[in-house]
Amino acid sequence: MADTSPSGAPQHPSPGPVRDPGAAGDWAAGGTLFAGVLMLVYGVIAVLQGIAGIAEDDVYARVGDYVYKFNLTTWGWIHLVLGVIVALVGWGILTGAAWARALGVVLAGLSVVANFIWLPYQPVWAIVGIAIGIFVVWALCTDRSTERPAV
Repeated sequence: MADTSPSGAPQHPSPGPVRDPGAAGDWAAGGTLFAGVLMLVYGVIAVLQGIAGIAEDDVYARVGDYVYKFNLTTWGWIHLVLGVIVALVGWGILTGAAWARALGVVLAGLSVVANFIWLPYQPVWAIVGIAIGIFVVWALCTDRSTERPAV
């Protein structure tokens, strides 16, 4: 026997648990917030890597005949400049600046390329940097919400 509502119309049981349509969007918004934090922290670490590369040319192991061979001081400057910009964009993402999301995707892509080229010097950290960059690109491209809480 089917259940009926007070109006007399039959009620059908729901087919399963009701999904919140905003749940995926909320998760992506959290990913964007996390991406902003990652960019801020990664930028600071890249600045420290850059300072180490500029100050002491023998901090990192020398690589033989690597195709993308640069002087370690040059790598230091690359990391220093990229790190400052990434940290600033990470802060912009955390504050909800509209320009920061698009620039964040571009910088995360550049960071992935720089870490790929940096692989022979610091392989583990370069792979971690590549993974962080890919996550940041995904998070910033997936989140469609426009409102951000101010930090």
